[in-house]
Amino acid sequence: MQNWHGVVRHNLWLADAMLLVVAIIWGSSYAVAKQALWFYPVLGFLAIRFGLTFVVLIPQLRGEGRRAIRPGLPLGLVMLGIFLCETWGVKLTTASNAAFLISLCVVFTPFVEWAMLRQRPNNQLFAACALSLAGVWLLTGGTAISLNLGDGLMLAAAVLRAVLVCWTRRLTADLQVPPLALTAVQSGVVAVGCLVLGLSLPGGLPVLPQSPAFWAATLYLVGFATLFALYVQNLALGRTSATRVSLLMGSEPLFGALIAGLWLGERLGLQGWIGGLLIVVATLGTLRLGRAKAPVEGEGRVPAARSGTPVL
Repeated sequence: MQNWHGVVRHNLWLADAMLLVVAIIWGSSYAVAKQALWFYPVLGFLAIRFGLTFVVLIPQLRGEGRRAIRPGLPLGLVMLGIFLCETWGVKLTTASNAAFLISLCVVFTPFVEWAMLRQRPNNQLFAACALSLAGVWLLTGGTAISLNLGDGLMLAAAVLRAVLVCWTRRLTADLQVPPLALTAVQSGVVAVGCLVLGLSLPGGLPVLPQSPAFWAATLYLVGFATLFALYVQNLALGRTSATRVSLLMGSEPLFGALIAGLWLGERLGLQGWIGGLLIVVATLGTLRLGRAKAPVEGEGRVPAARSGTPVL
């Protein structure tokens, strides 16, 4: 019995450690993407990144994975809008702001559900929304608010992510769609969409960049921020609860801000950090309220905000 409890504790510790590694990776993805955009335009970068992701995940579309094609095509169009907003947003704002603002998708999701599914959020979620708005106000300047185009695009991306979560639930209900197969279809749609848009511009896309830094950043996002992260998330859900997974992953924007400061030299200031922390508290509170509302349904599944959707 003692050995069994020791194995359980070891598995929980290992799952927690792996999830924190993924949170750090996701937090770093904003700074990494910003670096890649120094060498190549947004449309070309996204076409390369998601084209590579699609190629790697093609084997996932065999057998049961074919179920992902029908829902994955329209969901891929939504994801195309998300990554266009996110990537241009990251280019035009700071990586730390981007990390905090995109996490608001968790707070927005209950209100999108209200609009799409007529499921009214409880009063505590309204309080979480007010807290997150206060955080955004402080993060973007407080009384001297300076919400630039990049910040606005990140907020639009957060709303679209909330739409994607709700629509994914609707289109994949009872279909048992494998997450990696869904990611494959969505990645293919994003890659093709960005390639078509890029080639339709005057002058098209420039020649592929030769910089090793660009390719290192792109391969890091494909290999670690998408493929490794999804694998670890699914593995961890077999060893711990979805609630624990969600709470550990909620540290992502904090790591994003820290890495942006260390790597890119960005500085938030005291007011910015307070605003960012308010957003994180609102996000974690929303996750806890959502799990408390449906404890049986939520356990053992990939958290909806992450399911089948690679992050930036």
